[in-house]
Amino acid sequence: MQKMIRKPELLLPAGSPDVLRTAIDYGADAVYLGGEAFGLRAMAKNFSAEEMAEGIAYAHARGKKVYVTVNILAHNEDLAAAEKYFGELSGIRPDALIISDPALFMMAKRICPEIDLHISTQANNTNYGTFQFWHQLGAKRVVAARELSLKELAEIRDRIPEELEIEAFVHGAMCISYSGRCLLSSFLAGRDANRGACAHPCRWKYALVEEKRPGQYIPVEEDERGTYIFNSKDLCMIGHIPELCEAGIRSFKIEGRMKTALYAAVTARSYRKAIDDWFEDPALYREHLKLYEEEIAKCTYREFTTGFYFGRPDSSAQIYDSNTYVRSWTYLGTVERTDEEGRALFRQKNKFCTGDRVEIMKKDFRNVSSMVLGIRNGEGEDMESAPHPLEELHVLMDPAPEPGDLIRMETKE
Repeated sequence: MQKMIRKPELLLPAGSPDVLRTAIDYGADAVYLGGEAFGLRAMAKNFSAEEMAEGIAYAHARGKKVYVTVNILAHNEDLAAAEKYFGELSGIRPDALIISDPALFMMAKRICPEIDLHISTQANNTNYGTFQFWHQLGAKRVVAARELSLKELAEIRDRIPEELEIEAFVHGAMCISYSGRCLLSSFLAGRDANRGACAHPCRWKYALVEEKRPGQYIPVEEDERGTYIFNSKDLCMIGHIPELCEAGIRSFKIEGRMKTALYAAVTARSYRKAIDDWFEDPALYREHLKLYEEEIAKCTYREFTTGFYFGRPDSSAQIYDSNTYVRSWTYLGTVERTDEEGRALFRQKNKFCTGDRVEIMKKDFRNVSSMVLGIRNGEGEDMESAPHPLEELHVLMDPAPEPGDLIRMETKE
């Protein structure tokens, strides 16, 4: 390496308090989350003020950070409530606020001067002039548009002040619209994506109908002029950690505030190891590359692409025959503690049975195969299977897991 490169921050999404804890425990340096208003994931569980304060305390006790999204594109009726919300956030004190709307930015700057301000990808940050503009207004970090290449990001890095940080998405869903600004959901479902209520109509199945030939559906296809369907593959850059670091990206951002604790654990643990291995020894990173790729495929995803990082995506970045995800592993639960008999206590997320072989995910990247020997419910009754979500279970396993371990099972065909 010719120049000194700082180890990037690994930034994970948190759609609920348990996902926040999982992301931090499995390797995230920081998490981003939404409160009960003004975020772009209104359908996620999101955080009450009390939950947010507890999450920040949990993160800070472990040397981690929490960023709060306030990144809707505000309308007139939003501004008075936003004033009140920023006042509440000033008392809760997250490490940063992620904002896209200039009015909300100036409001936050006035009401929360002690909290860092980050500029959301929703602000369409596609050139170094835009980055300089936000820096002059007081932003500490700008989240790059997904439509930028590594070459463009490296040029931005060279043309902005050293203290201004670049954050970029490295993993997760790709929106069909520029920097996520989409009207499709509003037209087709009456839910405004720019105000946090996206129905994800870009994943629906489409065909063309000519007005004088009703009922004749023409498949949507691709030609040399572009694509006519919306179902992008998911971004995955775990095989390109060196290029991302060398481009000067300060924060590696993973998408998915509506995803499960399994997704958070798999992505956090995989990218954590990949980043740490490369900084320890590039040869170690190359040696383990297949391992990272195999592990990252154990969370729900929609095939993988490198997005715009190496040039404009071609037809291979789209999925033409399905809107379904690949789900090869099922999340069973996270161990809260073990009882006096050595049984693992956790709240079950999906069905499993006595006699099933499951896998214990360790925070240090080890996966341990284990057999379910017995299941008891909270009343101490033995059960052959656990079909009821969120039921408190005492599970005897060999070998036994430890508190904090995540339990998953390969999906049966």
